[in-house]
Amino acid sequence: MRWSLWLQYALPHRALSRIVYWATRWTWRPWKDFLISTIIKNYNVDMSQALQPDARAYVSFNAFFTRALKPGARNAPADPRAVACPADGTISQLGAIVADQSGAGRIFQAKGFDFSVAELLGDEAAAAAYTNGSFITIYLSPRDYHRVHMPLAGTLRETVHIPGRLFSVAPFTVEAVPRLFARNERLVCHFDGIGMDGNRLPFCVVMVGAMLVSSVETVWSGLEIPPYASAITRKNWRDKSIRLERFAEMGRFNMGSTVIVLLPQACVLSGDLAAGNAVQVGQPL
Repeated sequence: MRWSLWLQYALPHRALSRIVYWATRWTWRPWKDFLISTIIKNYNVDMSQALQPDARAYVSFNAFFTRALKPGARNAPADPRAVACPADGTISQLGAIVADQSGAGRIFQAKGFDFSVAELLGDEAAAAAYTNGSFITIYLSPRDYHRVHMPLAGTLRETVHIPGRLFSVAPFTVEAVPRLFARNERLVCHFDGIGMDGNRLPFCVVMVGAMLVSSVETVWSGLEIPPYASAITRKNWRDKSIRLERFAEMGRFNMGSTVIVLLPQACVLSGDLAAGNAVQVGQPL
């Protein structure tokens, strides 16, 4: 086991993430300017697309990291039937949700690793909606735009905050840690859309936390993580009439991580997509 991976098992994930949470909100100019310039230089961040292109104008590193883009920098798919990519990043994996011998749907993580839909969602009953469906996992690097948008129009039904570890979601860790996305702390967002036949079309967006980058916000509830959970926490939103259109912002990562979208059998992913492809918000999936 490489030493960096061993450290991820040994280090106090949540304590380190809490330190980074506050450090990235420190407004002392020399500190925040140093962090921002380091990320821009090391990751070749394109500030020309940012609504505020002046890196020194951001009040904190987190304000820079969650920066808005200029109008028109991203657009919804022209085809009203298309599923929109929810995030800028790189496709980690995508494909069919394959049933195992017991009939449980499983998601491919990396060579030699997969995990069940039920353990990702923390709910066997909810997993049934995605039998024979499909998934796409998108990794957001430090250079990417870190707001998450709606893949389809939908009404929020429930959110589920699932406690867990905070392993890195960088590619080398994904290839080395079994069931990583089903072990990390995450926020599961269940939506009801409407299919082309007029019937209910469930879909799910899972925002997965990671080491040092585990803070998640939503547009309907504000900061969701932290605080970190000690048990599965469910929030029922059915009576709140929270409906978001396709391509609308639904949340953001304060620091980056991974988004997993689960789609039912009625949706078919494009054959032009493959693991390793760079994608952007609004790109048709």
